Amino acid sequence: MAERESMPYDVVIVGAGPAGLAAAIRLKQLAEAAGRELSVCILEKGSEVGAHILSGAVVDPRAIDELIPDWAERDSPLTVPVTRNEHWVLTAGKKYDFPHLLMPPFMNNKGTYTLSLGNLCRWLGGQAEALGVEIFPGFAAAEILFNEDGSVKGVATGDMGVARDGTHKPDYQPGMELHGRYTFFAEGARGHLTKELKRIFELDSESQPQTYGIGLKELWDIDPEKHEPGRVIHTQGWPLDDAWGGGFLYHQENNQVALGFVVALNYRNPWLSPFEEFQRWKQHPAIRQFLEGGRRVSYGARAINEGGWQAVPKLAFPGGALIGCAAGFVNVPRIKGSHTAMKSGMLAAEAAFAALAADRGGDLLDDYEPSVRSSWIADELRKVRNVEPLVAKWGGFAGTLLAGADMWMRQLRIGLPFTLKHHPDNEGLWRKDLVPPIAYPKPDGVISFDRLSSVFISNTNHEEDQPIHLTLKDPDIPVQINLPDYAGPEQRYCPAGVYEFVEEAAGPRLQINAQNCVHCKTCDIKDPTQNINWVVPEGGGGPNYPNM
Repeated sequence: MAERESMPYDVVIVGAGPAGLAAAIRLKQLAEAAGRELSVCILEKGSEVGAHILSGAVVDPRAIDELIPDWAERDSPLTVPVTRNEHWVLTAGKKYDFPHLLMPPFMNNKGTYTLSLGNLCRWLGGQAEALGVEIFPGFAAAEILFNEDGSVKGVATGDMGVARDGTHKPDYQPGMELHGRYTFFAEGARGHLTKELKRIFELDSESQPQTYGIGLKELWDIDPEKHEPGRVIHTQGWPLDDAWGGGFLYHQENNQVALGFVVALNYRNPWLSPFEEFQRWKQHPAIRQFLEGGRRVSYGARAINEGGWQAVPKLAFPGGALIGCAAGFVNVPRIKGSHTAMKSGMLAAEAAFAALAADRGGDLLDDYEPSVRSSWIADELRKVRNVEPLVAKWGGFAGTLLAGADMWMRQLRIGLPFTLKHHPDNEGLWRKDLVPPIAYPKPDGVISFDRLSSVFISNTNHEEDQPIHLTLKDPDIPVQINLPDYAGPEQRYCPAGVYEFVEEAAGPRLQINAQNCVHCKTCDIKDPTQNINWVVPEGGGGPNYPNM
């Protein structure tokens, strides 16, 4: 076996999302101000920076203001300010406007921008490279490396050119080791290395379980007469019944709208399909009116952290830290997380730079976690920490009213005197015989579509002959438990048609179409027996989102 080469850095960052890029930029800014040399690299599993980034998005520029104060003069993509903010409650055929005056002031979108988060990351990547940050797209961090004392030493990229049966193809190349005095993990929601770090260092021993939603998104070119740049619409209610979630429609630049649907993954009905609920939502007259005469141009899906402040784990461990959505800083009621993710990366960078300036390395970044817990990240997330569990317990209508009352009380500095708890998303699924199947309408190919045509426009691609990256701890469980007890829910919660049960002479068999995977991580989260373990495929594989 070929020996892996290694490269040393002061700081290694896994993931070129908002948090990872902000951390890298801040590190280089601090080094430049101090007249010091500092080596920083970022590994990104997507084929380019932004290829795997998917979000609504309405961005609060607070962190960007701190990181790059003159961003407006640097040709940034924050060009469409939010000008009109609406919240609709939908029934099967009608919509009702929810007055924003009834919402706490911190819920408004004043001063925010709607744009492609992927394009923001591409721009941040350019800013980072201009400062000397080395970015390696197409290289997936597949393994955590440890020093003899148990501290994190860095990461290793996955081998390239490995066949499905494990043999080496003619173009085989071993992975490379990247050693860092500190390593930041910015993998996003449900990162596969973050899962290992949590287990090894017991990072979530004192926090509540992280909970998630699945967000599905499309981009549409619409009739210019229907387009209103900066108009932002959020919906709740129909078509969801027992489950909780809602939709969004953002008027962005170039006569384009970003629209999507989020379903909390604590839903109980095994017959529910988040993808089909999204397609059904688009047929509502209030939404369909924007899409008629338009053209769908892109599709994608991604898991979203929804656990809030009480689900944030310990952030630092010997040799590294969790930043961004790897830790879970999403403000669920505001539907925003890029600003808090960036701020966490900046605070980690400041802690690491201070340690490196003191000639430390590989130890615990003692200053990082206290700085987060005393920052505006904490101020923002503490105010809304009971929103998700209230809705999870009491449902969409009553839960929303209770959550609204709690947020108003916190605005007035009183609030509930306790923090509500979470339950893991995979534990609440009902048996299939307790609820009737859901009859979803067939797609019309105009407004609503099927999974495979959707995956096609996500530009998803994986090398066919490579080990399947959706691994089963026990290959018998899907047929012995999931199918008879829950009607094979993996067929429905996956938004990309990866899982299907095939009838054969010997009985049903779970087929995994890994080439369809859009890296949303829903299967890793929602599988009722936690039998599915998502690991990275060969670097560069997965979706290639151009403007998401």
